[in-house]
Amino acid sequence: MTVKQPFETVVASHGAVVLRVCRAVLGPVDADDAWSETFLSAMKAYPELPADANLEAWLVTIAHRKAIDVVRAQARRPIPAGDLPETTQASGAEHDDDLTAALGRLPGRQKQAVAYHYLAGLPYADVAAILGGSADAARRAAADGIAALRRTYPGFAARKAAARKEEVR
Repeated sequence: MTVKQPFETVVASHGAVVLRVCRAVLGPVDADDAWSETFLSAMKAYPELPADANLEAWLVTIAHRKAIDVVRAQARRPIPAGDLPETTQASGAEHDDDLTAALGRLPGRQKQAVAYHYLAGLPYADVAAILGGSADAARRAAADGIAALRRTYPGFAARKAAARKEEVR
């Protein structure tokens, strides 16, 4: 029998992944609110969750739904006269404005597939369950998104080389 971990441990273990997903889908301004809403909803539903559930996929699914809620709310909101400076920074999380801009230019499905697979580390089957559709469609959307990032994001090659060096160590 699997014993459920305390919810505080769940937040500590998966909080950074959920924040990365929220940032990739929504951008840095709305990501913190979506992150908070994700864990508030998760905290309410956690007691009913089976002990052997895939917590990361469950949390990313909740984050996806909260991101959709934010996007819908933005569509109803009036456009502000000026932009506010970005002040949200997660403790210890890296932030790259160029990458955020490049992700923001991707079509919605590609952006979400890249965020859920590459940033959250979910398998394509889980990404497909979140987005709707097949694992092959999720794989294709993520591949198209990465291809677009390679063309438009100036730091992509440098990050890829650094990641390869880390893998060798």
